[in-house]
Amino acid sequence: MRGPAVRSIVIAAGGTGGHLFPAEALAAELLARGERVALMTDARSSAFDSAAFANAERFVLRGSGLSGRGPLRAAAGALALAAGTVQARGLLDRLNASAVVGFGGYPSVPPLLAALTMGRRPATVLHEQNGVLGRANRLLATRASALALSFADTAAVPASARVEVVGNPVRPALAALAGRGYPDLENGGALRLLVLGGSLGARVFADVVPGAVAALPLALRGRLLVAQQCRPEDMGRVREAYEAAGVPAELSPFFPDVAGRLSTAHLVVARAGASTIAELACAGRPSVLVPLPHAIDDHQSANARTLAGAGAAWIMPQREFTPGRLSARLSELLADPAGLAAAAAAAARLAQPGAARRLADLVLSLVRPSTEQVSPR
Repeated sequence: MRGPAVRSIVIAAGGTGGHLFPAEALAAELLARGERVALMTDARSSAFDSAAFANAERFVLRGSGLSGRGPLRAAAGALALAAGTVQARGLLDRLNASAVVGFGGYPSVPPLLAALTMGRRPATVLHEQNGVLGRANRLLATRASALALSFADTAAVPASARVEVVGNPVRPALAALAGRGYPDLENGGALRLLVLGGSLGARVFADVVPGAVAALPLALRGRLLVAQQCRPEDMGRVREAYEAAGVPAELSPFFPDVAGRLSTAHLVVARAGASTIAELACAGRPSVLVPLPHAIDDHQSANARTLAGAGAAWIMPQREFTPGRLSARLSELLADPAGLAAAAAAAARLAQPGAARRLADLVLSLVRPSTEQVSPR
């Protein structure tokens, strides 16, 4: 008689950090529980650099996005997705997949479609990070075993979808910030401003933030310490602008220690990607949010309203995000320590550091143990 086969939980994620970071958090949680984890991703993904997936089986699938393309490229994309689905089906069978968890975006579509067409169908779970259900998840929501949401009021969710609100998983170092409190703002002490551009659209921060900082009153500017994410091609001009303003600034295309940066920041200027929103809440940090104006379904504005509605953030649409207006906003906020502390407390009340655990619980609750038995001859 053969014992239970080793099951595998497949995580389907790729593309930007907004999809990858919660996938990393779930992988870390599942691995800590002794589960076997495999990753299916796309060629453009940075998931292969992730420590969370270092010990997981990893597969690159064929596939391409469809949104915003001409007819010929859309047709080619559909063919690539079909090829990726065939490829994923063979891998799911070989991995003895008991569940497939998709995190949205086109890289998640082939594994989920493959799972839905299998005879011994794995459990299928979709996770939506944003305040508006994404196109890929919308396509699959009514057929999945469960749709896990970050926000209870997520828009565009089909009425027939099986929904559970779990929050947006953040990486362990960021989840650990919950409850640590807001750093003291001493009279005349340093003011730490953190600027996070996200994986898309960082150029506008390079164009606007240095000029806004330079226009601050001298009493504030003299206390300011800036850490700013900016593209390599913008690094030189941004550094020169801060040097001319006499403001110490640390610049980098990517901060690997975002948890450390958030733990010391007094105010954050950022896009409103779903992971950024979840991380700001876990850290309990006030923020000025500039939603990406061309995001599909304007989901970043929906994300930003979650913090702003709680009194934890201030939204500046990009059309209003100018050096003059940002400088006025920063002057008002940085001169009001009590207001910043109140906004920080409001952000902290929205923290969901247990989101990865809740999502893992949901996935495992849907997994049917493999108990195939072979009779003795």
